[in-house]
Amino acid sequence: MKLGVAWLFLGMFLRKIKNRSGSSSVQIISKASGRYKVLKTIGSSSTEQELQKLWFLGKQEIEKLSAQSALFVSEKDTLVEQVMNSLGNASIRTVGPELIFGKIYDHIGFQVIEQEMFRHLVISRLAFPLSKLKTVDYLYRYQGVQLDIDAVYRFLDKLNSSLKAQVEQVAFTHTKKILENNLSVVFYDMTTLYFEASDEDDLRKTGFSKDGKHQHPQIYLGLLVGLGGYAIGYEIFEGSIYEGHTLIPFLEKAAAKFNLGKPIVIADAGLLSMGNLAELTQRNYQYIIGARLKSESKTIKQKILSTSWEEGHVVNIKKDDGTKLVVAFSNNRAAKDQHNRQRGLQRLEKQIKAGRLTKSNINNKGYNKYLKMQGKITIEIDYEKFKADKLWDGLKGYITNTQLGAKQVIENYKNLWHIENAFRMSKTDLRIRPIYHRLRHRIEAHVCISFTAYCIYKELERVLYKEKSTLSIKKAAELTHNMYEITFTLPESKHTQSKLLKMDDLQTELYQIVQKNF
Repeated sequence: MKLGVAWLFLGMFLRKIKNRSGSSSVQIISKASGRYKVLKTIGSSSTEQELQKLWFLGKQEIEKLSAQSALFVSEKDTLVEQVMNSLGNASIRTVGPELIFGKIYDHIGFQVIEQEMFRHLVISRLAFPLSKLKTVDYLYRYQGVQLDIDAVYRFLDKLNSSLKAQVEQVAFTHTKKILENNLSVVFYDMTTLYFEASDEDDLRKTGFSKDGKHQHPQIYLGLLVGLGGYAIGYEIFEGSIYEGHTLIPFLEKAAAKFNLGKPIVIADAGLLSMGNLAELTQRNYQYIIGARLKSESKTIKQKILSTSWEEGHVVNIKKDDGTKLVVAFSNNRAAKDQHNRQRGLQRLEKQIKAGRLTKSNINNKGYNKYLKMQGKITIEIDYEKFKADKLWDGLKGYITNTQLGAKQVIENYKNLWHIENAFRMSKTDLRIRPIYHRLRHRIEAHVCISFTAYCIYKELERVLYKEKSTLSIKKAAELTHNMYEITFTLPESKHTQSKLLKMDDLQTELYQIVQKNF
């Protein structure tokens, strides 16, 4: 009979060994610490039939020993069991938001704000962007922090007046550090934030909404950032104000607060007005602002349209007021412009066919500019006007009073996308809108919390890029939701300890990046 091996509990197995007498013995062997030990000899025989019987009995004996061993609990196992029995739901809490966002909050410098509630509200906005009521519930259920909702609202009532200046100063100081004091160029833009309420007041007004929420009261949020989208400051304006009227007051206020001097100001065409440009020049500001090419003088438009445009071609046109108009052409932009015009035309054709357009729709808003009246009651599309617009496909203009070359003007203006990205992150990832508050000071507090959260989000984005991580900031925020810490009391010493539970690979990557950089 060949040697049989039956591996069972605790490394026990059977073996057959030859004796000097010529018979063979069947033994139960165990292996521990690299050494073999005979636990029991089942018997010996010189006949194959008897050895098979002994082998069968040996297997039964191993099963018996295994069952007995399974009932045995060591002293260490008992202690572990005691610890486990002492654990409850409160013993395990989510610590990821504090581990990641709290670390960055301190690194930027927001720890100088002594109100702990502000810290909780900012980190909650980053990890779980919820209403204030749901934030209180989250803090209690996941962080073990108990806040009274009325106390939160009382805090919000005084937050903006007491903390806005401090928050902006911390953000500005951090931005100066990141940009190595290079604040020669700043970017300004505005967006609308709407409210889930129908009533207006002195701040919340209905007006032109960039979000398409014309029926909702809104406010304007103005944001000033440096290169890369790093925050400098923000202001809130009533919802019915004209965007262009905010630029000069904002710049003057920021210059006074942060001693900015006279940086080059870059803004979108929506903030362009003759009055704005004249006042910027009068106050010795240099600027680069998006141009509305079709609004230029007849002479300039003729010069633009008479140019033979090809990929990358740029022209400089000196204007009568001493400023410079830079015009550039891109094939990609031309394809996009044509696609958008065609899509707008198809939408109008569909609305006309359905009879949904009236005389009130004939205006210069978007692609409605292609509509015209035929007779007294018929709405038609002016296809000649549609075709004429093709001549402008691919063209982008910039107005500047700087001495920068055309390529530098274009490159600087291209950085304006960072502020657009800031608004995108604030609206989608941080869910700054819609706003449910009604009182002005609570609205201001909500924006202050969101501005602080954006600064932290932006810093996390920077280090993820620096470390060449494939993690997006949105994914990083999600990973913090399942980073846990367990708190337990040792049964003998009665000492209470806390330990981070083992993280998965992506959580470990995020944690190590934050520990390394902050």
